[in-house]
Formats: sequence, C-alpha cells, structure tokens
Amino acid sequence: MRGGGEGAGGLRELAAPFVVPGPAGVAVRDRLKQLTAGDEMVLRLMGDHLGALAARDLKARCAAGLEHDSEQWAERKRALTPGSSSRWAGSITKATHDQWALARRGQLAHIQNLEAGVRMIAHWLSLPVGEKGSKRAPGGYRSKREWHAKMRRLHVLTDRLQAARAERETGRVSVVRGGKRLLNTRHHKAAQLSQEQWRTRWQAERRFLQADGESGKRHGNETIRVTADGEVSIKLPTPLVHLANARHGRYVLAARVCFAHRGEQWRDRVTAHRAVAYRVHEDTARGRWYLTASWTIPAVKTVPLATARARGLVGVDTNADHLAAWRLDAHGNPVGEPRRFGYDLTGTAAHRDAQVRHALIRLLHWAKRHNLAIAVEDLDFTAETTRERHGRKKISGMPVARLRARLVAMAAELGIPLIAVDPAYTSRWGAQHWQQPTTSTTRKTTRHDAAAVAIGRRALGHPIRRRTAPPPAHRRDEQGHRTVQAGPGTPGREGNRPRIPGPRTRSLRAGRGANAVDQNAQHRSERSAEHESWQQDSLPLSL
Repeated sequence: MRGGGEGAGGLRELAAPFVVPGPAGVAVRDRLKQLTAGDEMVLRLMGDHLGALAARDLKARCAAGLEHDSEQWAERKRALTPGSSSRWAGSITKATHDQWALARRGQLAHIQNLEAGVRMIAHWLSLPVGEKGSKRAPGGYRSKREWHAKMRRLHVLTDRLQAARAERETGRVSVVRGGKRLLNTRHHKAAQLSQEQWRTRWQAERRFLQADGESGKRHGNETIRVTADGEVSIKLPTPLVHLANARHGRYVLAARVCFAHRGEQWRDRVTAHRAVAYRVHEDTARGRWYLTASWTIPAVKTVPLATARARGLVGVDTNADHLAAWRLDAHGNPVGEPRRFGYDLTGTAAHRDAQVRHALIRLLHWAKRHNLAIAVEDLDFTAETTRERHGRKKISGMPVARLRARLVAMAAELGIPLIAVDPAYTSRWGAQHWQQPTTSTTRKTTRHDAAAVAIGRRALGHPIRRRTAPPPAHRRDEQGHRTVQAGPGTPGREGNRPRIPGPRTRSLRAGRGANAVDQNAQHRSERSAEHESWQQDSLPLSL
C-alpha cells in the first residue's frame, strides 16, 4: 500500500501517531432454525407492513429538510402509532433519523470528492502539454486531445459540484430504501437475476424488522424480546394482532437462538434487563432467516502512547494480498525475521471476509505472544482514491473499511494496543533506507518488509531516514556535511559517541583524548563552549 502524496511545495506535514480507540458496540448473529411456514408468513407480513410505514416516514423526513425539529419528530411518531404501536413508531422514526443523517454525511463526502477532483484537474490543465513529470510532481497531459477531454471533464465535475452544494444548502438528500446498488442491479444482465428473483430480494431489503432496546425493560427489549433460553417473541402491529399466538398481542417463533460468539455477554445483559437491539432479516439467496443482536459497550480507556511503545512493537504494512510485519525493539531496530500473513480476496464476500479474519488473527496471536503493540498506517484513504488522481487504475483490491473494523475489534478483544501512523512516504522511505541494509545472503528483504520497518519506526517516534555515511576526509569540502541528521529533540543526540578503535584513536598517547567525545568542550561552531560568557580578570591598580 502506498503512502500519502506530496504537495507542490515538497513534503507535507506528517500527523502524529496515536493509539486507536476500541469499538463502541458489539453485534452478534444467529440463524433462526426450524421456522415453520406460518412463522415465515407472519415475519413477511409484518416486515412488509412496517416497511411501508418506514418508507412513508422517510419521505416526510426528507421533505422537512433542515427545518425539521423535535416537534415534527413527535408529530411523525403520532402519525405512525395507529398503524403499528408506540414502540414500533419510535423504532421507525429513530431509524429514519439515522438514515437521513447518514445520507447527509455521504453527501458531504461526495462534495469533498468533487472538490478534490476539480482541484487536481485544474492543476494539471495549468501545466504545459507534454511536460514530463518527476518524482515530486506530475507532468502535464500527454497530448492536446487528452487536454481537451480533461477540460470537458472539468466542466462536468464543476456542474455536479454546484448542484451538490445547492442540494446540501437546501437540505435535500437522496436515499433509496433497499439500497441503490440493488436498485441498479435490476438493469444489469451481468447480475444473472430474473425479474422474480430480483423482486424477492428487493422486497426483503425493504422490510423493517428492527427495534432498539431499553434498559430496565424485560430482557432489555419490549418490541423484539429474546429470553435467556433463546425464545423469540415479537410485538405485532395493530393491524396484525389477529395473528398473535401469545398474550398481549405477541407472536412467539418456533425457532430458538443460541449465540455462539459472545453468548455469555449477551445472556448476562438480557438477564440483567439491559438494552439489546435486535434485527430480523431474510437471506433470499440461501432461504434463511437471521437474528442480529447488538449493544453498546463502555469506552475502554486506551493506554498512553508511551506505554504502548515502551517494549517495542510490530510494524505492519497492509497490501492487497498479504500483511507484511516486522518486530522492532524500543530503539527502532528490526528484530528477528520479517513475517508475511497472506490472504486471498477472490471469490465470494464470505470467503474474502474469512481470509481477512484468518490473516488478522495470526498476526494478533504473534503480537500477543511477544506482548507487543501493533503499528499500522491510518487506514483512511478516502482522499487518495479519486479517479482524477489515479485515473482508472485499480489502486488496491483490499476491503479497507472491513479490514479496519476487523483489526480494531479483534485487537481490542485481545487487549493489544493499536497505533495508527501517517501513511505518507512509508513505502518510499522504507525501500530507500531499510531494504538494502536489512538484506543479507540468507534473507531478501522486500519493499513491503522495509515499509513495515518504516511504519514501526514512525510509531515509535524515531525518524525513518537513516544517517548517511560521512564523506571521505580529502573530499569533505567537495561533498559538504551530512544532510540527514538527528533532529534537535532526538534523545541522545548530544551524548558521547563510542570510542571505535582506528587510526585516530590508536595514535593517541595515554591520558589524551579525554574530551574527544564531549563536543561541548570543543571550540566548534554552534557549540556551547563557543558561546560561554567571558569576562576579563580585574588587574591590580598598583601595576
């Protein structure tokens, strides 16, 4: 994975490393097995009815725009209550509010993406046609034909940007219940879905069968109630009360749930009547029904950065087909051999997800055995994936968002601190300064291994670039002094250098060279000995 780019003025300012906070919630899922035909019929009828109410409420919320307030929210809830119930109305309005807020955030991200594209094309159009680029800056477009095409592209993006800004100012958003991707799949022959199959998936995605929990209520949720032994009962909407098979207008499913993952935590919550949110959904491709339980967890106080890197850490470079990792000590020196944790991102989504989990768990177990933190690049590349920056080339085939979420959750579960660093120049500087020195006759260091070292050193607070060798004595005036030096704040910068046997030290007689390593005692440029205060001794008046 490549790090950040450079600006027109040279190297950009790097962000400071930080310890990544843990996840704020937990979600577990279990299959609803042994459902009867009557159970599936009731779930579909209830989901379709509540889905229609949710669509109506979303339309009202989008029409209100920025003028929406708490009174209008209460009015929407009162309008939904006769056709469902007070609790279902609260769940629908809360989900509508969250969906509208998500659309607003996506709208802002789209505007920022358009602004980045307009800036990039405008910059490249200002360069002469055919001008060659360099490592620090790209060149101009290769031909007048390409320049003309990009000029048209600039006008298209500018019009889109103006329209998006106008929509945001008025509070207008675009939301598709069921998903825009599934909506467009209807027109794609490559999806290999018949009209009936697509319609089945579309109806399943538009159903509404989810309810937020409430602490203090029985089993943490009055709308969709799941007992500690796995019994699932759902509060039916008012028009469907005649389908109830239990008291108080409830329908009890024949299936029982048993969460294999975090089952004890879930059971402790429902036993203590703490809030748990549930969602029931159908997988039409497999013909199965699932129940997802989720709840918030208290924010865990992250360890200080100094504590996380006290014993060293593991630097990890994330790539499209593997994780390159190398252990570093507290001084930033590579220890042992580099490790590679591969994964295959071809095939189905479930296969890709399993591959990512398997690679991450091997990495985390290796770091856990050595009791070390993990340093990774800050995996937020939304500003680096624009078409105008990279053209139509595929930058990376890995699922960045899924990988980030998996790594944060799994590291928090094992108690492993996670340090995020700025990704700028890690691959380039790692290959430049660490690939050749760490290569030996028995080990060939790859560019990704060197990038892992660079990431780890940046997380430890050490510079990536190494000190260059001093020039020969007879060419010192020609070559000048070393340009890559330790910074003023680097610990030990002014310390004594070790006495290395050589021609200079062997020629010293006994008792000489006591201050050879103390630069402050030398009368050199910019040393403290040169700037000490000096005062002439007073002379006797009798002389």
